[in-house]
Amino acid sequence: MNAADLLAAARQVLDRPAAATVGVWPRAVALLTRQALEKALDEFWEATPATAGLSQCPRRSQFACLPSYLNADTAREIAYVWSALSEACHYHAYELAPTATELSGWINAVADLMASMRSR
Repeated sequence: MNAADLLAAARQVLDRPAAATVGVWPRAVALLTRQALEKALDEFWEATPATAGLSQCPRRSQFACLPSYLNADTAREIAYVWSALSEACHYHAYELAPTATELSGWINAVADLMASMRSR
């Protein structure tokens, strides 16, 4: 699956959660969205000359290098959304799952960020 397919799957689960996924669909959407962002980032590094090896580096290292290749605001937004999605993917007994509004906002942010990376 490519990044667009993962994001489409996240939208589908968000828009039409199945009865079998009651209670877990918010984290499933967060995970699919984070995977879409990670795949888009890998695709960006592979398509950018002289950075193909960066896709093998830890994500935090990739985020540190990203402002050199993208607008600084876009790079910060990518790091923030990835961090928020990573936190949302983990189950904590004392925290609520992300809301549909939060998930929708993250999906839209990832779609915008993917468009920014493609245009670069």
